[in-house]
Amino acid sequence: MTCLRALERSESYTPGTHLDRWLFRLTRNIWLNELRSRRVRQGAGLVAVEETDISDPAPAMETNILARQVLDKVNQLPAAQRETVLLAYVEGYSYKETAEILDIPIGTVMSRLSSARKSLADLGADRQGRVG
Repeated sequence: MTCLRALERSESYTPGTHLDRWLFRLTRNIWLNELRSRRVRQGAGLVAVEETDISDPAPAMETNILARQVLDKVNQLPAAQRETVLLAYVEGYSYKETAEILDIPIGTVMSRLSSARKSLADLGADRQGRVG
């Protein structure tokens, strides 16, 4: 699907820029469109953390539990913050690269990450019975 979209929109690619980021943006937009249309058609939401597989085939039990707890908290973030967190912190892209991929200003990336860190800290405090 991404290859077809890339061919259809080849005029929007700027030579000399990162092809992988342009293709990632196309793939992301296809995925978001599919999620939106699925929600409209079926009323379905995001996949629950319990239904996702952790890619490491044999993690220690504690690592698996911690990863699920972190993913659960990240999945509670608003979509814009969640995708920014995943690109910057999980995929390891720089703030500038994340901004290019999401096609937003770098200041918006920093703002989203700051808000996400605060939200995650608040979620952790609420779960432990403390109010931040």
